[in-house]
Parts: sequence; structure tokens; C-alpha cells
Amino acid sequence: MAIVSIRHLTTYRYRKPVAFGEHRMMFRPLQAFDQRLISAQVTVSPEPELLRHIQDVSGACVGVARFDRPADRLVFDSRVRVEHTVHRPFDLEAADLRLGAGDVLYDADEHPELATSLVRLPGGHEVEQWARRFLPANGTLPVSTVLTDMTHAIRSEFAYALRLRGAPQSPAETLGLQSGSCRDFAVLLIEAARSLGIAARFVSGYVYSASQKSGRTGGGHTHAWVRAYVPGCGWVDFDPTNGIVGNLDLIRVAVVADPRLALPLWGSFDGETEDYVGMDVEVELSVEDAAAAQPPFPLRVAQAG
Repeated sequence: MAIVSIRHLTTYRYRKPVAFGEHRMMFRPLQAFDQRLISAQVTVSPEPELLRHIQDVSGACVGVARFDRPADRLVFDSRVRVEHTVHRPFDLEAADLRLGAGDVLYDADEHPELATSLVRLPGGHEVEQWARRFLPANGTLPVSTVLTDMTHAIRSEFAYALRLRGAPQSPAETLGLQSGSCRDFAVLLIEAARSLGIAARFVSGYVYSASQKSGRTGGGHTHAWVRAYVPGCGWVDFDPTNGIVGNLDLIRVAVVADPRLALPLWGSFDGETEDYVGMDVEVELSVEDAAAAQPPFPLRVAQAG
């Protein structure tokens, strides 16, 4: 168990004061048996006319900010502390459901809940071919083994390329390039899993290093990976960027069927295109052993100038 402190700072810069439309932010980690939110605070400058939080269709917490004054900078400063517990993901895996035997993986009463996590993208023949290389020519394999093998294959065979903006590449494009960002690898693994009848969802969140020796790719900004529904075990995390199977070092903020529903921050401004100068994003994570952790400290946020 560890206590993880996360500061997520985003600054938009403009050449002159502009008016801001509604902005929505997705910074707060999900509450679950393996991650407990200790404290959360977000400071916005200029101060919004209204700041509220809602729960979206996926269950994620979304902050909504509306503004009544122009400015040449817009700053979102999120600070959270999370108690994170690593668990063994496959102790309860159903032994009688194995890929390669033509088995239906899920019960009829599970299908309505899993339907959106099984929808394939148009085309996808190349991805399905790639996924089937992990099935044995004869015999069967546990669902967890196939997903683990695909996760490790992406980690070892593909080159990571940092790309902080833009939509994910198509799975076929990532296959062809043999490279991509964390969200590109996540979308590829999702489509590969779905092509084999495995329900899979896109995860947005943070990755940290519990050990000083185990640096994680994707740290220093938001991270993306996959949750797949393994019969008997429920939803299990698979991070193809780092080759992580299970929730080790992974903190979930949003889990969605479509990556477009997991943007950390989005909004608009009223001005000319050339008024926009740029955006800076900083994510800082620190870890302490929960046994040695002090009671939750009050977050001190500097007053915006």
C-alpha cells in the first residue's frame, strides 16, 4: 500500500485577454477497493463564476467551470492524495473458459453491461490477424494469458513515441508504424482484445514508480492503458506501454468504452485563432509508504496573481 500525491498543473497562454467558454476537467481519481481518495482540491485562475462537480455516464468525476471575466492566462491546478493498494488480479479466474475453444466468454446477463466494450472499429482485419497470433494452433489458453502476452508483445516490439496532443492513431496505423504513444498502444490492445470477443475499455489516469529503480514510461503527464473483463476476475488493468499486468503503479481517473470520453481537460475561448499562444502541462507525483504516512495534510495553494 502506498500514498500517492499528484499535482496536475495546466496553463493556457494567450496574446491578449480573451473570454472563456465552459471548461470541463477530469482530474479526480476514481474511488474503488484498490484506490481510496484521501483529499482532492482544484484551484482555477481566473476564479470561475461557477465551479461544480458532476458524475458523468462512466461514473467519473468531472469538474465544470464557467467564467465571467477575460484573461490572458487560464490555470488549472489539481492536487490529490490517493491511497493505492496492489492486488493479485487472476486468483479467481474461471478455469473452464479458455480462448481457442470457441467458448462464449460471458453470461447472457453480463452482455448488456459489456456491449459497448465489445464494439469493433470499422475494418480491423489486420488487428484481428495480429491478435490471433497469440492463440495456439491447437488447444486453448486462459483469457489472462492471451491478454498478458499481447500486453508484453506491444511493450517489447513497439517503439514508444511521446505525443501529448491529438486523437489516438488507428490500431492499423500503430501496427504499421510499430510505434505510438500510450493512448495509441491502448487503442490497439482494446481492438485486439475485442476481436477475440474480450470486453475492453480505455483508461485515463496516472502512472507512478513505487520503486526508485522502476521508472515508468508515461510519467510526468497523464497516462493511458486498458481494462479488460476477465471471466471470474472482473475488470483487470493491462498497460502495454510499460508491460504492467494488474494495477501496479496505476491510478485510474476515467474508464470508458470510447477514448473521446476521457479527455483530462477541454473547453473553449472567444477570440481569434492567433490569440492562442500555447498550453503547458506539468504532472508531479510523489510516493510514500502508507504505514509511515502522516495524517492527510491540508493542501496549501498559492494565491493566483
